[in-house]
Amino acid sequence: MDLTGASAVVTGAAGGLGGATARHLIGLGVAVVIFDRDAERAKATASDLGPAATAVAGDVTDANDVQAAVDAARAAGTLSIVANVAGGGNRPTRTVGRDGTPHDLETFQRIIAINTVGTFNVTRLAAAAMATNEPDEDGQRGVVINTGSLAGLEGQAGQIAYAAAKAGILGMTLPLARDLAPVGIRVCAIAPGTIGTELMLNARQELQDKLTSSIIFPHRMGRPEEFALLVEAIVRNPYLNGENIRLDAAQRLPAK
Repeated sequence: MDLTGASAVVTGAAGGLGGATARHLIGLGVAVVIFDRDAERAKATASDLGPAATAVAGDVTDANDVQAAVDAARAAGTLSIVANVAGGGNRPTRTVGRDGTPHDLETFQRIIAINTVGTFNVTRLAAAAMATNEPDEDGQRGVVINTGSLAGLEGQAGQIAYAAAKAGILGMTLPLARDLAPVGIRVCAIAPGTIGTELMLNARQELQDKLTSSIIFPHRMGRPEEFALLVEAIVRNPYLNGENIRLDAAQRLPAK
């Protein structure tokens, strides 16, 4: 993909994997919309990244907020890249707790909304905008990169809501690629393992040790920059489409 004059929307870009992705894309010459529900952090991130970054605060499940981010990206260049990184989980909760309490339904619905529904909402509106781009020699007009998780492939006990949400994102990859092929838009998803984001590095040491024990090689947490490098590889390679790509150093999650 020719990145000259290109712009991107990166959701959840005020920190973590989204922040690393935004920084990397700007380093490639792409204008980036920092789309995040935390307005202050979004502004601070955009200020740190310089004039190629534009902050737009909003919720990925809100159509008006997403459209504002899409419009800002089109004003900054040719919207060619969408990286859906926004999402989140909840405290470990089993379907039926040890005391017999069933999983809270509202929590389950909220996790599905901010991950799966939000990813689809951004994708549908951004894809409609990218479909109006001039195609390249392959007929390509844009690329969408979504973020799943190892939990979506082999979720642990207590991860039912998060695992279902991320499995939903991974399950959309091929249908989205097939739906958007006629308008020249590719779709891939990344399923990261244990990545050393600020949130993870601030977790209690016991949890860090537990998660890193199943990482094969390199035997360490992944770096957010390594996630961003895979985003670039997907953008650059026009033959990557319809794929869920693990980024996990051969990690396999234990049952609990």
